[in-house]
Amino acid sequence: MKKLILAITLLIPIIASAQLADSSKRLVHVNAANFRDIGGYKTTDGKEVVWGKIYRSAAISKLTEADLELLDKKGIHTVVDFRGTAESAAAPDRLPKNTDYTLCPAGSENLPDAAQMVALLKNGNFLGKMYGSDGAKYAGDRYRTLFMKLLTLDKKEAVLFHCTGGRDRTGMATALLLYILKVPQETIEADYVASNVYLKEMHKNMFTPLAKMSGLTVEAVEKEMALRPELLRDFFNELKKQYGSIENFLQQELAIGPKEITILRATYTK
Repeated sequence: MKKLILAITLLIPIIASAQLADSSKRLVHVNAANFRDIGGYKTTDGKEVVWGKIYRSAAISKLTEADLELLDKKGIHTVVDFRGTAESAAAPDRLPKNTDYTLCPAGSENLPDAAQMVALLKNGNFLGKMYGSDGAKYAGDRYRTLFMKLLTLDKKEAVLFHCTGGRDRTGMATALLLYILKVPQETIEADYVASNVYLKEMHKNMFTPLAKMSGLTVEAVEKEMALRPELLRDFFNELKKQYGSIENFLQQELAIGPKEITILRATYTK
């Protein structure tokens, strides 16, 4: 078992390496972690996701004036926030003027506090529930607004969506969007697990206190909280289980049918 865990740990950076290779172009260097463009990915029909239209990020409560000017220059005036009401109020977004901001707190209103996190870590499989049953349960209400914004976005504008770490709630949203745009599964997973690297410093600041509170080692907490491709597969599999297919979920919960899929592909790939 120890050898298997080690193998998985070593594999995650390798899976992410293709995504990280273009990080100099993908990362947006502002005072927010994991802020990146999801453009440039090749699709299964020989196209490419357009650059400069869709961004994902961790919390943006500490953006500087210079950062806000950069977002304004990039045309980022539409922001969708997946945090809970209290979570967002504790660290309000800093936004360019005239930004269309929407809070989508479904599934985020009762996130565990530090003590609850410790208990969950000790029980194991904390992320499994978040991506499995809870991922499917809240996905419609959480992500519907994002896709409506993408369908109606002005051609000169860009959209940003985020949560606190920009990895779990944001990661699932990104995976759904890239799936619609016909990006290969291995690329979707590479984009997803790359957050392990982009959030390394944030994770260090979070995991060390959790380890002390729980009596677990930092390594054990890191292992429990690491993003792994199978978590994303669990999310997709749960959607298929409940709705019969990803396409049925998109149609029933997000109002994204064949016509809307065609529009999204025409708008965000070339």
